Amino acid sequence: MNPNSLNLKILIGITYLVIIATGLYFLFSFVDIKDLTSYEFIRANKNIILEYKKENFLFLTFIFFIFSIVWVLLLGFASPLLLFSGFVFGKWWGILIILISTTIGASILYLLAGYFFKDIVEKKLAIKFVRLKEIITKNEMFYFMVYRFIGGAGTPYAIQNILPVLFNMKLKNYILATLIGCMPSMFITVAIGSGVESVIDKNEDPSFISVISSPEIYLPIFGFFIILILGYFIKKKYFEI
Repeated sequence: MNPNSLNLKILIGITYLVIIATGLYFLFSFVDIKDLTSYEFIRANKNIILEYKKENFLFLTFIFFIFSIVWVLLLGFASPLLLFSGFVFGKWWGILIILISTTIGASILYLLAGYFFKDIVEKKLAIKFVRLKEIITKNEMFYFMVYRFIGGAGTPYAIQNILPVLFNMKLKNYILATLIGCMPSMFITVAIGSGVESVIDKNEDPSFISVISSPEIYLPIFGFFIILILGYFIKKKYFEI
């Protein structure tokens, strides 16, 4: 293994841990952990966030856009970003921001993984994804787009982002497949986040029934289950890996 690549890996890992630790420290320095499950706390801070968005829309959009790129580079989960994007920006503007930013982040991560960590990726993942490699090399853009559409057949988002290193996927195909393939499932999750904001805004003391029976919530969830069902059959047919 190249010593420079190993040193870079260690540096990125340490940077990631420092950022997470620093973020948690500042979060819990100002927020009581009990408040995170309090409806009144969420409602009060929701108003603060949305009011700030009205007054500083472009700035907040820019900050969240950059944060999303960095989050993906640091192997973060996509779900928190999607829900927050929908909650704050609404489903239409939210999906536009998050889809473009996460695609950029994933593409940069793919390039970095291919340049610095190709040997590590192949050593750790090649055996597990032999079947996937055989499928995607037939038509890399189409099959990787389908793979993204079904949520990576259960593969974690961060792993999905670096898997194409195994078959030297063209960057252009990677970007298009990611942009198009991730759009349906991401839109549903963003819509759920937007629906939560709408439900909180309408109900003084919402119950589980009132939340789940809201069209802003149950329609995206219904769409999510449709994608799960489609994903199951597509995985059985093409992606048994």
